[in-house]
Amino acid sequence: MRQGWRWFGQQDPVTLDHVRQAGATDVVTALHDVPIGDVWTREAVQARKDLIEVAPMRRQPLTWSVVESIPIPDVVKRQGAAARAEIATWIASLEAVAACGIRLVCYNFMPVVDWTRTDLDFPLPTGATAMRFGHDRFAAFDLCILARPGAEADYSADDQARARALFESMSDGETAELARTIVSGLPGSTSDALTLPAFRERLLAYRDVDARRLRRNLIAFLEKVTPAAEACGVTLTLHPDDPPRPLLGLPRVASTAEDYAALFDAVPSGANGMCFCTGSLGVRADNDLPAMAARFAGRIHFVHLRATRREPDGRSFYEADHLDGDVDMVGVMRELVAEERKRQPSRSLVFRPDHGHRMLDDLDKRITPGYAGIGRLKGLAELRGILYGLGAPPN
Repeated sequence: MRQGWRWFGQQDPVTLDHVRQAGATDVVTALHDVPIGDVWTREAVQARKDLIEVAPMRRQPLTWSVVESIPIPDVVKRQGAAARAEIATWIASLEAVAACGIRLVCYNFMPVVDWTRTDLDFPLPTGATAMRFGHDRFAAFDLCILARPGAEADYSADDQARARALFESMSDGETAELARTIVSGLPGSTSDALTLPAFRERLLAYRDVDARRLRRNLIAFLEKVTPAAEACGVTLTLHPDDPPRPLLGLPRVASTAEDYAALFDAVPSGANGMCFCTGSLGVRADNDLPAMAARFAGRIHFVHLRATRREPDGRSFYEADHLDGDVDMVGVMRELVAEERKRQPSRSLVFRPDHGHRMLDDLDKRITPGYAGIGRLKGLAELRGILYGLGAPPN
């Protein structure tokens, strides 16, 4: 298995030398400066690739092996194959990536909001901080800040009472920060950063899109793009929903084993693959992650390894240490190693430590939320230890 590291470009506080020092060999990145829906040119992709792969003298070489992500415009999620121009642009970006020799592309199909948290620096007993999704805080946003019509139907009377009490206790600054955290998009987000009024309008655009229709639109998108991916030798990997359940009245269609099975049955192309994210899938107690890794082993081509800890309410969670939380990390990696041993070196699995605690010197530095360097360094070291313990040191 190959050790990956997410990098956000030259503006990232974590440099490419830091990536090397962490022991990673493969870079996971994207053209984050290109607006959603605009085409990626071959020249722009090659310039980013050269930045990563043309190493200074006596530096360890790096490889840009995974694109995460080419954003899918919102209209595709709402209209499916009818969004012809947007899908054609997405395919053109895919072809630019392939022309530069990059063979793995990650994407997601979450409507309006990408990965969602309510707290960026949740204090831990160690003095470090983590990212957190607090159910009551999210309900306070939905019911009292966003004031989404019909939101009450998604929350019990007790939920509503707690959310309203929490909202009343918050300062104007705290409510504004909570709204920004949810509406503006977190690092690596492939959804638009929106104002509250624009956010409400975007939600209204989905009033006729239920889970069945969203899945149908995803399948229609895959039916259009997988032939292009096959033709240029690229494998697409769908990232799970995060959190893996409906939010804001919006459906989610990549949250469970059955969700993925339905997509693989509908579009059996070998280019239709999976990004196996243990943190996202592990939020659901009914997801058996080692069993899912075994079931979909042949479809898994890119792996996010992190652990989340579910809180007593069953709906809140925070980012735990990579070998802690509710994820059987050893069990998952045992299944992935078994699959890796069946593969040719050219199809080796790329994994990356996903997220990491803010700790040590990073507590006093500018960081990319969720992507602090030291926390991920610790996580990668722990994951590397599991691989050595399983007799499968990383490539």
